[in-house]
Amino acid sequence: MKIRLAVNGEAREADVWAGESLLTTLRDTLDLPGSKNACEQGECGSCSVLLDGELVCACLVLAAQADGHEVTTVEGLRSQSGLHAVQQAFIDSGAVQCGFCTPGLIVATAALLERVPNPSDDVIREELSGNLCRCTGYAKIFDAVRLAARA
Repeated sequence: MKIRLAVNGEAREADVWAGESLLTTLRDTLDLPGSKNACEQGECGSCSVLLDGELVCACLVLAAQADGHEVTTVEGLRSQSGLHAVQQAFIDSGAVQCGFCTPGLIVATAALLERVPNPSDDVIREELSGNLCRCTGYAKIFDAVRLAARA
């Protein structure tokens, strides 16, 4: 089946299998490898994207469900002028270790800061609880969120 959607502000088309996940379409068909494929169960957050502005796990959304909708991936957060403030904050804070969870955490953080510009640590903890990192104790990730909030 053919789907039409806007990805990172660009009109795109893709031929997909009816049971194909949005994650598979983004990575394998649309050549956007930023969202990572880890658990395929919506538990780790590595595949987090924005679907019409709402944070979702792309592994749990069928590509067909995104037909006619807007998807923003970690690649789409960057602007013509450079990195998104959250992307830069993750670099500046040293919040990137192996990098596997980073795209999902960046998208989730950007979504959080859109809704809550100056979140408390408790809000950060709650809002990012769907994103797992195996490498860190989350301290540098919290530092990055706080830094991006100040940007």
